[in-house]
Amino acid sequence: MSEPLPEKTSVGTVHQLDDHRPTPPVTLVKPSAEPTPAAPAEETAPVGEAVDRADNPLADWLTVPDAPLLPVWARSRASLQANVTAFGRLSWWHARYHGLRVPKYLMKTVLLACRGFWRAGVGLWPTLSARDHTATVRALRAQVKLRPEDVELAARHQAAHAARTQTRRWRFGIAAVGVVAAATGIALADPVFQVGMSAAVVGPLAYLGRGKETRLLDQAAPPLRVDMSAQQLNDALRAAGLLKPGKGDEDGPKVTCVMGPVRDGRGWAVVFDLPRGGGKTASDVLAKREVIAQELGVDEIQVIMSRVRAAKGGNAGRVSMWVADDDPYLGTPNPSPLEKAERFSIWDAVPFGQDARGTRISVPVMWQSMFFGGLPRRGKTFSQRLLTAAGLLDPYVRHYVADGKGGADWMPMKAVAHRLVMGAEDDAIEALKAMLAELLAEMERRFALLRDLPTSLCPEGKLTPDIVAKYNLPVIFVTIDELQEYFTAMEKDDREQVINDLCRIARRGPAAGFVSNFASQRPDADSVPTKLREIITIRYSTQVVDRASSDMVLGKGKAAQGADASVLSEEHKGVGVLVTGPASYVTVRADYLDGPAFAALCRKGRTLREAAGQLTGDAAGDVTAAADAQGVTVPPIISDVLEVMRHSPRMYTTDLLAGLVNLDEDVYGDFNAEQLASELEAAGVKRTSKQVKINSKALAGYQRRDIEDAVPPRSCSPRAGRGVPLYLGPSRAPFRRPSTERRQGAEVTGALDPGPGGGHGL
Repeated sequence: MSEPLPEKTSVGTVHQLDDHRPTPPVTLVKPSAEPTPAAPAEETAPVGEAVDRADNPLADWLTVPDAPLLPVWARSRASLQANVTAFGRLSWWHARYHGLRVPKYLMKTVLLACRGFWRAGVGLWPTLSARDHTATVRALRAQVKLRPEDVELAARHQAAHAARTQTRRWRFGIAAVGVVAAATGIALADPVFQVGMSAAVVGPLAYLGRGKETRLLDQAAPPLRVDMSAQQLNDALRAAGLLKPGKGDEDGPKVTCVMGPVRDGRGWAVVFDLPRGGGKTASDVLAKREVIAQELGVDEIQVIMSRVRAAKGGNAGRVSMWVADDDPYLGTPNPSPLEKAERFSIWDAVPFGQDARGTRISVPVMWQSMFFGGLPRRGKTFSQRLLTAAGLLDPYVRHYVADGKGGADWMPMKAVAHRLVMGAEDDAIEALKAMLAELLAEMERRFALLRDLPTSLCPEGKLTPDIVAKYNLPVIFVTIDELQEYFTAMEKDDREQVINDLCRIARRGPAAGFVSNFASQRPDADSVPTKLREIITIRYSTQVVDRASSDMVLGKGKAAQGADASVLSEEHKGVGVLVTGPASYVTVRADYLDGPAFAALCRKGRTLREAAGQLTGDAAGDVTAAADAQGVTVPPIISDVLEVMRHSPRMYTTDLLAGLVNLDEDVYGDFNAEQLASELEAAGVKRTSKQVKINSKALAGYQRRDIEDAVPPRSCSPRAGRGVPLYLGPSRAPFRRPSTERRQGAEVTGALDPGPGGGHGL
């Protein structure tokens, strides 16, 4: 039912230890404690072949090695094709890289040839100048000066001098003839031969002119920023107190490198075993992450370590480490693949982001509950919205949303959400309590239905895709952001009741198809109780102030295991530590889905639900969403007033003005009762009464139905082909503050993000 999402090519090579190591067979059969009586010697037959017998001295020599014949990359046709394709891409990239630099290489070759020609001339000069004869001439000249009367000595000197002169003439002559002949041949040859002959001459001269550090070709790969060797690793571990120091000139115990250190993508990968007898474990290594990073000369964010468990061939002392060349979590954020998807099945794992090596990370949300925490303005809400956004593209997902902050982050959900609660005021708290009561009632109704279903249809007592389609039981996606705002604004009794309701939903709801998606800032005992946090199965934390805060979000003791969100810096927006189990965690750079893209997904989700007949609750009665669908312009003052009155059927004028100022002080900061009445009247609002009664007290005010009546009637037409009203009744859902374009009278379709809003019956 879902459109496949484009997969992203992973950066780097992931080494699987299981591919390099045979796994010995494991048996769980306990040997019998009773001795088996031996049979008579003459009746005993050898079991197995002769080479397997213990008394065979050739058994070890004749045993066939239990090792694969081919390397990992050559064991399958798909692997061979993938490697050949990768080699072709690499070769094509190098061809383009060096092809663009051919003029530069030619210039360097000519310069090297000139230097080589000079060196050749200097090297040949002793031969051309007959230096081998010069020593004899000089010796005879010195003797002649000492014995000028010796005629024979003078004759010998003269003969030696003449021989040297003759040798010089011959050698210079031969060299000149060779040069002239070569030049003439090159000048008279065809252009192709000229190029070849020139290359034959320039090539050796350039080779002769090279230096020790000379590189003709540029280095295609950037220079390594981080170097790593086994010795450096041992020195770092020893400095961190994980290895015992040596005695005297001895180095002391060392780790055993099972793999590496080797280059792996944009970093170094190594898998090592700690030496026995040192009393240190893999957990001790993870706890010394900062010290190890300092000794390796990098930041701790560049060091990614984890234990290698027995399931992957590991033990309590085996550690997998990857050291990045630079910060792997900086750079341009990756757009979410959900942004371009047409449909998505919530039963599939949701694409969430990438780890340090560029590997895609997906989060399964069915049967799970999620909790997001971290400091403000670190991408916590953006990350939380990714999981909710996946449910938008599945029409058989019903959304319940509450935002304690009451900002614009979740306002586009009014186009889709069955229930939407914004803010933490008194009316919003009552709406939240009513929403939780509705969820609990729906959960109990589903369990009653699932209990009565046959095991052939419901074998595990849980919701299945077949049950969803047959009994119209969509998956319930409960999203609550800024939980601490609700808990701090509630009275003690209400707070305990809401906490108990949330715990019941998070604990029992998954089996009934409930997905909990909660978020808060630093979740201490006062803002988010421990009993709620401890039943959450998936946790994600952006930057926090210290390790204690990190443990509050991710779980007690996680920082000591390496899952520490306090190492993140201010630059790591949208980056957090994802914990998916007691011993599973990864630092993830979440995909980027901005506000306009999220609003577009909400509009797409509304269209899918209308086509499937699954648009219910507040979204079905949303006035502005209906207007948006019909292309009708809604005055901005109408949308803003409806947003302020999101949970109230009536409101005093003074409270309405205060809400408008809180909504947009720049626009409504100077408004008074007369100006508000004038603007609403100009927008088409006709008040049935200028006073409203709240709690037996009548004052000047407005009724929400009067504001809703001002929405142009064109948006109230029935849906084509269905005969169902676009909005079906009153709603508590709020309206989003319109954008600047809408304040200037732009069309709703271009400036208004659809979302749940209030409406009255037609």
